Amino acid sequence: MQGPSALSLPGGPAVATTRSVAKRAPVTGEPAWVRRLLIGIALGFMTLFLFVPLAAVFHEALKKGLEVYLAAIAEPDALAALKLTLITAAFCVPANLAFGVAAAWAIAKFDFRGRNLLLTLIDLPFSVSPVIAGLIYVLVFGLQGWLGPWLQAHDLKVIFAVPGIVLATVFVTFPFVARELIPLMQAQGIEQEEAARVLGAGGWQIFRRVTLPSVRWALLYGVILCNARAMGEFGAVSVVSGHIRGQTNTMPLHIEIVYNEYQFAAAFAVASLLALLALATLALKYVVEQRVKAQRRWVGNRSE
Repeated sequence: MQGPSALSLPGGPAVATTRSVAKRAPVTGEPAWVRRLLIGIALGFMTLFLFVPLAAVFHEALKKGLEVYLAAIAEPDALAALKLTLITAAFCVPANLAFGVAAAWAIAKFDFRGRNLLLTLIDLPFSVSPVIAGLIYVLVFGLQGWLGPWLQAHDLKVIFAVPGIVLATVFVTFPFVARELIPLMQAQGIEQEEAARVLGAGGWQIFRRVTLPSVRWALLYGVILCNARAMGEFGAVSVVSGHIRGQTNTMPLHIEIVYNEYQFAAAFAVASLLALLALATLALKYVVEQRVKAQRRWVGNRSE
């Protein structure tokens, strides 16, 4: 048996044994069959509500053959919907990237009046229905809205056009980047920035060489979530788009229209394409998530 002195040695054999036992020991004291039952229920739930519907989408999309599948994707309205979806994401992601980084840096690194209000406003899209958000834009930019007469007089169109779709999507997606960066920046503190300031670095140098490298994986993770939500947004976009085929329909709206017209093969074909984009995003999200977890563990261990 090891004595107390052996236990006190950092990295000693007794400490390593204790740590390995702690890692293998279950968190709770339930029997093994209870744990297996819970795991089985979770896997069954995921299979029933995730894997089976996903498999059904691809089965229905390919049921009439690969030629019909490719024709449905190559159809002009489908390509226009795909193009608009990518354009919307291309505008929303950089806008939310800039806002998220600025908001997270301000909240995590500075104390100022209105800080808690800014935190609350960042979470606003999580508590407001996307449909309500779309209606708000209609009330502001529609023909009968506050700015409608002015926009009409200057021949500017926001609602039932691409700008309205972009604005609505930006609103529902802007919390994702900021909410990934704020906890990590708060955990890191301001010591590194203060040290760089003492050494004579300017604000942009501090951000580019100190702050940004330390949060790059969390930043990428937030961008992935923002992009996924932008491509799959339905509620707010449905209100402001006008459902003009070939012009203001994103992929989710195009799927709804062709499905309501009983073009099931075309609907599931485009849905499968959107599902493939989601799966690719999910795979990238998993890789980045592991990096973020490792980074946060490193920050936590260093702070201790």
